[in-house]
Amino acid sequence: MSAGFLFSIVIAYFILLLAVAWKTSKNSNNESFFIGNRNSNWMLVAFGMIGTSLSGVTFVSVPGAVGKDGFGYMQVVLGYMIGYLLIAYVLLPLYYRLKLTSIYGYLKTRMGMLSYKTGAWFFILSRLVGATARLYLVVHILQITILDSFGIPFWISTLIILVMIILYTFEGGVKTIVWTDTLQTTCMLLGLIICTIYLLNHMNMGVGESLEAMRSSGLSQIFKTDPSKNDFFIKQILAGAFITLSMTGIDQEMMQKSISVTNLKDSQKNMVSLAFIMVVVIGLFLYLGGLLHLFAAQEQLTAKGDALFPDVAVNHMPPYISVIFIVALISALFPSADGAMTALTSSFCIDIAGLQRRTDMNETQKKRFRQKVHLLVALSFLLLVLMFYWINDNSMIGIILKLAGYTYGPLLGLFAFGIFTRRRPQDRLVPYVCFIAPIICFFIDKYQSVLFGDFKIGLELIIINAALTFIGLLTISKPVSDLSQLEQDSVH
Repeated sequence: MSAGFLFSIVIAYFILLLAVAWKTSKNSNNESFFIGNRNSNWMLVAFGMIGTSLSGVTFVSVPGAVGKDGFGYMQVVLGYMIGYLLIAYVLLPLYYRLKLTSIYGYLKTRMGMLSYKTGAWFFILSRLVGATARLYLVVHILQITILDSFGIPFWISTLIILVMIILYTFEGGVKTIVWTDTLQTTCMLLGLIICTIYLLNHMNMGVGESLEAMRSSGLSQIFKTDPSKNDFFIKQILAGAFITLSMTGIDQEMMQKSISVTNLKDSQKNMVSLAFIMVVVIGLFLYLGGLLHLFAAQEQLTAKGDALFPDVAVNHMPPYISVIFIVALISALFPSADGAMTALTSSFCIDIAGLQRRTDMNETQKKRFRQKVHLLVALSFLLLVLMFYWINDNSMIGIILKLAGYTYGPLLGLFAFGIFTRRRPQDRLVPYVCFIAPIICFFIDKYQSVLFGDFKIGLELIIINAALTFIGLLTISKPVSDLSQLEQDSVH
């Protein structure tokens, strides 16, 4: 299939997104951009969050990693489920009670302005790195499959895609993204299902027969039982729970959609539904990964890792499957970038610049300020995607989860301290604690063979990071007699 035809599919899909954005962004203001006027439908939010949670990394990296790790990623996913339930019944009630627009406003309530700013900056760093790593992976695949044939440099490809995202998020923000994410999740899941059915038919296998073939090939093992290894199932489940608490529960991008739902009960329905759906959907991605590796062995293909699925879909499947793959791939691309850009803009405007508190600006000036920040966020995305292009790692999911352990750990420690203690730290010392904890974790990780011998630390590094932050906050804190009054004073 020609690259020109595939490129026309990308353009047509983008025009559809623009049409949805035009329809949903009418009469939008800053409140629409930040939290969708708090009237989003919980079912739409839950369904759309599947696409945001999965992204192009899941679409490509999870199937590609089956050859190396089997179905071991399901251990982490089971932890995700625990994390989603904790978010629904611990964090969401807190956010709704305080009527937060930015969830980091909670840190201001409990600890003070510097703690609040520190949390916001750690979110900005975390989401900026994670979202650009995801964006890089998909742009890189589009570059290889389509754009190289036109002689378009990688940096221009990235710039064009970022301009596309700006065009449909510039006005509506969350109000628009709730709907575009729903469209994109639908396309991504259809691509997953259709590719799976094609591979089964092509290899003339039933589901049971394919699972037996995967088992015989060592592709389907889920639980790893060696406690000394970094993929030991207890470590992975715990890490999954803490990663979800961090990358969803205390992440403005994910939570701004949840708190855009009208009431707490419906928001909790959204989160619980997402917990169960994610187990099923990622299970399907792992199953597809097993089929891809069986197909690769049968056809004697050399592609592996992140390159396997794109190679099979574009070069070894019928043209209509290639089209479906490209649509599904760009459907995985946009939710991981548009929501992140909107959330980063929201966090900077609200948490860092204090836009909602400023009385020296009218609504028109505030809107212009927010739009300028949105453009600067897009520029940051461009620079970091180019950095990942230079790094060019074979499996981006490993990099993203590794970086999350460093950047989200302090955030997790801050929220855990606020929720589970009745103490208040010295606000001026909080930034030091939050920056020292990841530095200690870096040296623990670097010299773990010296410190622990054969015992390996993996994704649970995020737990260590959060614990170090928590302990540091304990050492600089003093008891508070009435936390509820403290919260009420802040709200009013």
